[in-house]
Amino acid sequence: MKKKERVEVEYIYGKHAVCEMLQERPDVVVELYLEADFREKTILTLAERNNISIKILNLKNPPRGISSNATHQGVVAGLLPHKLTVPYKEFRESLKKTPDTALLVLGEVQDPHNVGAIIRSGAAFGVAGVLIPPHNQAPITGSVVKVSAGMAFRVPLVTIPNVNTVLRDLQQDGFWVYGLEGKGTTTTVTEKFTRPSVFVLGNE
Repeated sequence: MKKKERVEVEYIYGKHAVCEMLQERPDVVVELYLEADFREKTILTLAERNNISIKILNLKNPPRGISSNATHQGVVAGLLPHKLTVPYKEFRESLKKTPDTALLVLGEVQDPHNVGAIIRSGAAFGVAGVLIPPHNQAPITGSVVKVSAGMAFRVPLVTIPNVNTVLRDLQQDGFWVYGLEGKGTTTTVTEKFTRPSVFVLGNE
């Protein structure tokens, strides 16, 4: 008999993060914990609209990974991180490429906080997707989602098989490839982009 694969649930907390998730990606929510006297109307309405059952948040026995001292604001939600990602092939088929299209490729960024910050910054710059390799790379976790300030629910997170293969594919499709580093002399503000672009962010 084939062993059943374990499904990992990650937890996030706080009104803003949970509200963002319920608005943008309610399909990834598997559990919602609220304090008994929780009265935030927007979250209650979104939970009801998406048929998400509510459990009472017990701070003496909080969900795994949530400290009783965390600033949870009375709300904790469990999500399935793998549902936040889309395979590269599927993403490419749906991508509407224009000269302004920009993609981010992560190359061995192993700190979850850095990954979350990159997703947040990428959303601010209007990137069409963040491409994530499978090896030597921090996966999408509750910490990543939390640091992204909800942007992980808005920016497509794309799983790729291999950085070099994907870069070759994008170059063949007319993308210009740029490497980003803190000591570079050219900035994204001063550079003139006339073709679709892909930016590679390497190891910390």
